Amino acid sequence: MSELAGGPKSLSAREKALLLAGLAVDFKALDLVVLDVTGLSSFADFFVICSGKSSRQVQGIADNIQESLREQGIRPLGIEGHREGQWVLMDYGDVIVHVFYEPVRLLYDLESLWSEARRVRCDHEGLPESTVVP
Repeated sequence: MSELAGGPKSLSAREKALLLAGLAVDFKALDLVVLDVTGLSSFADFFVICSGKSSRQVQGIADNIQESLREQGIRPLGIEGHREGQWVLMDYGDVIVHVFYEPVRLLYDLESLWSEARRVRCDHEGLPESTVVP
């Protein structure tokens, strides 16, 4: 894992996905889904997918995630789509965060596209648990 994506304290892909999911929820992301794409994808192990109700909210969620991780020394390899605020893709190496404007998320339907991926179960408060749903 590169220093850029890992930061000073390297996290496992699963730990990083759970950290990112928790930050997304903290910043009012909606309909959070964490997909374990290990073995299905050559470019990532986990996807964190969430929504915002407006392009401004999408941008705000992405900004806050990026700033919170920057404070921990974790930087993305790249960020795409921020200016438009319709679908922000944040590449943290083995974890990709997708922050969608709700109608755009429905259009692309990544959850169906990656239907073979295992979902990381979320508890009633929206925070990820450590168990994976088959």
